[in-house]
Amino acid sequence: MNYRILGKTGLKVSEISLGTWQVGGKWGSEFNQKNAEEIINIAIDNGVNFLDTADVYSDGLSEKIVGKVVRSRKEEVYIATKCGRFLDPHVSSAYQPAVLRKFVENSLSNLGVERIDLIQLHCPPTEVYYRPEIFELFEVLTKEGKIRNYGVSVANVEEALKAIEYPGVSTVQIIFNMFRQRSSELFFREAKAKDVGIIARVPLASGLLTGKFGKNSTFSEEDHRFFNRKGEVFDKGETFSGIDFDLGLQAVEELKHIFKDQNLVHKALQWILAFEEVSCIIPGASSVSQLLSNLDTFSATPLLESDVEKVNAIYKKYIKKEVHHLW
Repeated sequence: MNYRILGKTGLKVSEISLGTWQVGGKWGSEFNQKNAEEIINIAIDNGVNFLDTADVYSDGLSEKIVGKVVRSRKEEVYIATKCGRFLDPHVSSAYQPAVLRKFVENSLSNLGVERIDLIQLHCPPTEVYYRPEIFELFEVLTKEGKIRNYGVSVANVEEALKAIEYPGVSTVQIIFNMFRQRSSELFFREAKAKDVGIIARVPLASGLLTGKFGKNSTFSEEDHRFFNRKGEVFDKGETFSGIDFDLGLQAVEELKHIFKDQNLVHKALQWILAFEEVSCIIPGASSVSQLLSNLDTFSATPLLESDVEKVNAIYKKYIKKEVHHLW
């Protein structure tokens, strides 16, 4: 495992960490505690020391299992969680300091810890980023010793740029992958200048960049890749990085041609890690085999500069005009 510093937090985190949205099993399936514990334990066995969860993941079960496993280990493992998505309706006016404080206290209880290493606003409405009192709350919680650092998980570059205007914001979690490249422009430069850690989420574009999908691939009705392709339930950019599925398949076919018999997952993760501004990647895993495949990236054939140029050419050919300006 390789490690990088997570911005001004000073935490030394594993380059490939673990997102726990579907750690309890496949999308739409019942949460499997044994499966979740096994994945997290094996991740830690292999040097992963940063786990990203959220209070809404499996209605708190993800937090509970993450906390249980971390408390059982002797290694220092950092926990990042998120809050805000339990609000219904999910609108700016619902974001109130007292409500968010209760969410943080609930997460502390779920995790079974006295202090959260990193708390993040969970993709709030854009208006929330213009409300200083929300960020002042996290300053207070830091002084109270309930949180160690705070940051944001954002939907787009504009929100990321606004968030880092607050000096206390230590990290930004943002979608970044071969098919979502805009953040590597202005935002990466500004984040580096302000020593803000960048956590790359949705690194495989909801599985598109595994190269395992085809035109006949199907998804369960409980899977966001089935019900949210046009943004029916939440931001469209969360599903396949906002790309039309068939168009994405065309681009993936060209990627396969470039990398031939190499594992496309490894290439996709290597491409992200080629950016020094990125602190870590948080691919999810619903099975041990997926986890180990992600971690095998470090032993894979290195990504060449010429490969990067070819990937970017495919992005410009198929993807850029469709999504670059949106997120």
